Amino acid sequence: MEHQWTPSPWVVERRSRITFGVQIFPIGTPHEPSHQLLAAGRLVEQLGLDAFYVSDHPAWGLEPWLHLGALAVVTERVRLGCIVHCAHYRHPVLTARLAADLDNLSRGRLVLGLGAGWDANEFANLGLSFLSARERQAALEEAIAIIHGVWGDSPFSFDGRYFQTANTQVQPRPMQQPRPPLLIAGAGERVTLRQVAAHADACNFLGAVAFSGDDRVSGPDDVRRKLAALAAHCERIGRPADTILCTHLTGWLMLAPTPAAVEAKVRHYVPEGLERRFTGAFANYVVAATPAQAIEHYQALAEAGVQHFVIASQDAADHETLHLLSEEVMPYVQST
Repeated sequence: MEHQWTPSPWVVERRSRITFGVQIFPIGTPHEPSHQLLAAGRLVEQLGLDAFYVSDHPAWGLEPWLHLGALAVVTERVRLGCIVHCAHYRHPVLTARLAADLDNLSRGRLVLGLGAGWDANEFANLGLSFLSARERQAALEEAIAIIHGVWGDSPFSFDGRYFQTANTQVQPRPMQQPRPPLLIAGAGERVTLRQVAAHADACNFLGAVAFSGDDRVSGPDDVRRKLAALAAHCERIGRPADTILCTHLTGWLMLAPTPAAVEAKVRHYVPEGLERRFTGAFANYVVAATPAQAIEHYQALAEAGVQHFVIASQDAADHETLHLLSEEVMPYVQST
């Protein structure tokens, strides 16, 4: 990002209002998951939500770029992206190529989400070395440099420790200029939030999972602490902190109209019980709530500084949650 720190139009449009997007990761959708995913994308657009996201776990889930391309064709307004692409799963030039093509295919609706990766088993599935956290973060920084570089006005070369490219230029460039908004996932205060300050248009805090103590964002107080750390990084480099959008991901949202219906939905999806299914780092992965409870949950996070919520579901056919979110939750969660 240029050092005048001009905010992305995507950020400017969302700084003064709370927006919601949906991430579908349909491992709980046994019947035609690809078609159900596309149907959910169309519904999200019809219901007036802001964005539709997928996940990047190609070793055990749907391939994200293929489905984002299909979503670009069957939708017209909703923003599209991934929470988040792992920088290691594809060479950065390939990521830049796919991102540019999707941005053009969608007529400028891409949000490019990137992260350092966390699933050691999936790295092994893909034949990739699972480096240390610090090395994966360094590789992410190299990937960002290459992606931005090959979208430039002239051929770009880079000879890094983890990635290299020579005399490369991706054409056509993305439709959004100077480039699509970049979202970096993670809440590590020393490295990840420094990278957000230096390179990104948005941070993304995962409210359910902590792979280390420094990554945990379990409630409003954690959001405030992380945003203070991000603001300190911004101050050190002279960047206005309000040029960065604060986004938050709910691991799996289940909404139902009554407490009894919430309990029934949880039993349907997780018959063994949440406490037995989701333990350790994933202990708070599911938010199961009535609309009134969800309003209280999201309003507290909004008051702490979250501006864009991403709610995830593992069942693309759970249209009840999408309807309740758009009709009975979103209108009542306000910016402070």
